[in-house]
Amino acid sequence: MRTSLAVGLSLIVASAGIFAFSPRHTAELLPTTIPISSMTITDIEATSAGLVASGELGHFLISNDEGNSWTKATLSNQRDALITSMAFDTADHGLAIGHEGWILQTVNGGRHWQEVAFNDNSSDPLFSLAKLPSGRWLSVGAFGKSIISDDNGNSWQDAAPLQEIDWHLNALIPNDDKQTWLIVGEAGTVLRSTDAGDSWQNIDPFYEGSFYGGLHLGDETWLIYGMRGNVFRTQDNGDNWEKIEIGLQTSLFTHTLFDTGELLIGGQGGLLFLSQDQGASFTLKGTPSRISLTGIKMLSSGELLLSSDQGLFRQPSILPTETRPILATSDLESSNPSPL
Repeated sequence: MRTSLAVGLSLIVASAGIFAFSPRHTAELLPTTIPISSMTITDIEATSAGLVASGELGHFLISNDEGNSWTKATLSNQRDALITSMAFDTADHGLAIGHEGWILQTVNGGRHWQEVAFNDNSSDPLFSLAKLPSGRWLSVGAFGKSIISDDNGNSWQDAAPLQEIDWHLNALIPNDDKQTWLIVGEAGTVLRSTDAGDSWQNIDPFYEGSFYGGLHLGDETWLIYGMRGNVFRTQDNGDNWEKIEIGLQTSLFTHTLFDTGELLIGGQGGLLFLSQDQGASFTLKGTPSRISLTGIKMLSSGELLLSSDQGLFRQPSILPTETRPILATSDLESSNPSPL
């Protein structure tokens, strides 16, 4: 029961917190269409190609007009497995991870993805990945799994266990200069590295539930969040943590930090919570819905593009009263996207 609950929620982290280990399958699709208004989208990234969204059944979608229209990227191999997260170290080069140890690489902003790893003997998913200051890529996932790449993502090997744990590791979180890192996960797991990811230590548990994400807020201030509205904040690099009340027991899966310093976190029920004091307090924004938010991206217009387990949504501002689906009745062309 612990495994099924934790895996189902942890895939949001950024990732898709409503999935179990087997990929979620939709009804059979026409060859040239994707149901973008109903499919699970787990991540949105800005690249040289525009906006790149990824998620259900291994789909990668590209928009070069800020989400008004979308086309499919091409893949070297289609495994129909859930993509849980993407990370880009340049505007062109990035990696994507998913179920069954699936890892793909792009060198043109997400227009085309080349498979670099896949494990057809295991359904264990990867949840988070990041590039360390050493140039090494690190990815973490289910049951404490960690893998590394020393050649910029072209090949991957099992890493030495970060700690002797078998809990799911859900998110890699760096500070500004990437010298200090946190990893958060299931059963209140918080690991910390103060040497740019070379070694990791357990932080004494202060919560028994799962954490799905977090961020560094400057100096020694960090915020992490997870199940049932649990939000914790530290001002001493993780030595001591304070619980922040948000007023609702809704699981939180994603966040964005605006240039103005305002912080927005969201998750289950489509709810958003706004902080204007570096996470010391939050105000509920929006109205409940049946979606679970997985990503938040600010558009140049000031609108928000929200990804969820039921497609993409556009929101007019950080002070919303409702969201509306985009491309609810439009099909996607399967042709390659045009360069910007």
